[in-house]
Amino acid sequence: MTADLRHELKALIVEACDKDCDPDSIRDDELLFGSEAPLQLDSLDALQVSMAIKKKYGLRLPDSKETRRVMANVGTLADHLAAWLTTRG
Repeated sequence: MTADLRHELKALIVEACDKDCDPDSIRDDELLFGSEAPLQLDSLDALQVSMAIKKKYGLRLPDSKETRRVMANVGTLADHLAAWLTTRG
């Protein structure tokens, strides 16, 4: 499930942030935010991604520190979401 979830999240990020790139070009461990990150996502992108995650999966990321940690890269986001989905049954 994790590989599929990671692919879904990459596609969701590309769509939510209106990026013109192939989701498969995003590595699981690359930074998503900041000027050094390949996608160079910003705080508005973080809001768009978190809203898309809420809409698609029902997961709400209300705390900004937690959101930054969880959304550091696709791998941490997928792990957090998978753990949350497991608790939901």
